[in-house]
Amino acid sequence: MTELVVIRVDSSLQIGTGHVMRCLTLADALRVNSAEIRFICRQFEGDLIEFIRSKDYHVYVLPPGNIQDADSTEAKTLSHAHWLGATQDDDIQACKPIVKKYCPDWLIVDHYALDYRWELELKDDCRKLMVIDDLADRKHSCDLLLDQTYGREKNDYEQLVPDTCRLLLGSQYALLRPEFAQWRDYSLKRRTEPQLKKLLISLGGADPENYTGMVLQALAECDLPEELKIIVVLGPSSPHLATVKQLSGTLPFKTEVVSNVSNMAELMTDADLAIGAAGATTWERCCLGLPSIMLVLADNQRFIADRISEHHVAIIVYSPLLKGFCGYMKSARKSMRQLSLRCCQLTEGTGVNLVIRYML
Repeated sequence: MTELVVIRVDSSLQIGTGHVMRCLTLADALRVNSAEIRFICRQFEGDLIEFIRSKDYHVYVLPPGNIQDADSTEAKTLSHAHWLGATQDDDIQACKPIVKKYCPDWLIVDHYALDYRWELELKDDCRKLMVIDDLADRKHSCDLLLDQTYGREKNDYEQLVPDTCRLLLGSQYALLRPEFAQWRDYSLKRRTEPQLKKLLISLGGADPENYTGMVLQALAECDLPEELKIIVVLGPSSPHLATVKQLSGTLPFKTEVVSNVSNMAELMTDADLAIGAAGATTWERCCLGLPSIMLVLADNQRFIADRISEHHVAIIVYSPLLKGFCGYMKSARKSMRQLSLRCCQLTEGTGVNLVIRYML
């Protein structure tokens, strides 16, 4: 019998693209197993609604979001309430008829601005409810909770979910597309004698603050190998794409800016070192053993960064001001082999298979 799945997730310049991308990874794996998928997304500047549709998924579109519409009461208890662009009650009223229409086997919600209040109102209209989270900062009413953060433990959620909730915690459950596991062996083998010839910079699809540009300018002051080539990855909706492309032509090293890429696993495999954000792409880099400098660009990335730092899995930059960046580069170049050996142990890239095994 075909499983029916409804996924509630958003993307925007502020939210970023990571939530949608990991939900798409899960959706693709479920579809391979004959599940039928529907998405519910709110319109925002920089959303990925058309991208989801390009993957042949039906998307129910909620009215455009306005960060001013978040309930001030909710904002006191939910640190990301403004990400919803509406109140939870508004979102419930918009989503309930859609969920009720399908009565899905699984309702999946991946949204920092939604909690147990939203979930309780929708639970009666689905067979099971799954939450994807990273923060462990609010209560949930769900049957299954996935947190793919390295170092996450059961006691982080014990007071936040029902006793009957199944917890899938840790980076072994990271939702990575199949190509990362496919490239893993080759990627690990080519790192036995590391040399810095290719540097990959990927600081989020949107990068609204243009940290990419700041990093490039900081690198221009560093002592880098003459033969170094830099690949910069930005999403097509990034407001600074044209600026970064223009900047790349003025730098003292060969720089290529690419957008709308579909071969991220291959780009990471070919790279010798990466500069990336402490978000979902952390697990992609780890799967491929790609040593990295990780920038903490938001408070919700700090837990990941702290755990990574404790185990010396990457070079962590906590300040977005990038002071002393050449020192971070020097440290990373000296420890590329050690960083690769440590980070590749965090995930093998098959987490999505473990997750759907529980779901199906």
